[in-house]
Amino acid sequence: MKFNSRHLALIPLLTGGLALAQQPPDAPAPPAPPAPAARTPEAPPPPRPGRPPMERAFHGGPPGRWWDNPEMARKLGLSAEQQKRMDEIFQQHRLTLIDLNASLQKEEAILDPLMEADQPEESRIVAQIDRVAQARAELEKANARMLLGIRKVLNPDQWKKLQAEAPRPRPMAPGVR
Repeated sequence: MKFNSRHLALIPLLTGGLALAQQPPDAPAPPAPPAPAARTPEAPPPPRPGRPPMERAFHGGPPGRWWDNPEMARKLGLSAEQQKRMDEIFQQHRLTLIDLNASLQKEEAILDPLMEADQPEESRIVAQIDRVAQARAELEKANARMLLGIRKVLNPDQWKKLQAEAPRPRPMAPGVR
């Protein structure tokens, strides 16, 4: 069966984003940020350019469980009740996110040998790409639901302050891509 180059072009689009968002378990830990709230292992990855709308709404924000950082809580004027509600929302979604992330990794692991085969079978690859895309969509939806829940705990003034805390992307030098 002829393997269409269009299908090859889909692979990086469908799998590339997750590769950037995930850190392999045996990789060295990233350096801790200077703020007291170091990113916890159970925290979702920080948003990146090209991320879904709910993550982009947080503008990158502070990493990890930023609401547990005393300095950030003070800057935003978070109450203990708000922090507790955010922790509850995070805990409610945590196991689901772990399971969905594992499902995505499983589907990608199934795709890898199909792509590496000497005689790739287009129909099997395309079907597996669909399963990878579906697993990614489920993970993104669950993550967006969690972020929306956290967002709804903040009042409008706190939301604006949180967005102001986010690092802004640096403009590229002319001619650099």
